[in-house]
Amino acid sequence: MNNTEIVINFIRERLSELSDVEEKNMFQGTAFMVNDKLCIAVRKNTLLCRIGQQQAETELAQGYCIPMINNGRIMKDFVYVDRESLTGTRQLPYWIDLCLQFNPIAKASKKKK
Repeated sequence: MNNTEIVINFIRERLSELSDVEEKNMFQGTAFMVNDKLCIAVRKNTLLCRIGQQQAETELAQGYCIPMINNGRIMKDFVYVDRESLTGTRQLPYWIDLCLQFNPIAKASKKKK
C-alpha cells in the first residue's frame, strides 16, 4: 500500500461515522463529498482542503498551505496542503477537522442538468 492509499484510507475511516459521504474521482485524485459538498480531496502529494475563507487566510499567513487557483482565480475557501509538511499540530486529523467544521456552512455547487 502506498502513502496515498494510506491517507485515503485514514480519511475514509475518519468519515465513516457520517451518514452522507461519497467518494468521487476529482481533481486528479480522490475527493470526499460530505452532504453533497466537496470536503477534502487527496492527490498524489497534496490535500485539497475546503476550510472557508477566514480559516484559509489564517493558515496561509502561517505558511502551512498554498491557495487553490483555478483558471487564474483564487478559490478563497480552498487550500492545498503539501502532505510532506504534515507535522506537529498541523497533521492530517487537524486538516480533516477543519474541513468538517466548515462543511455545514459551505455552499453546495450547482447541480449539472
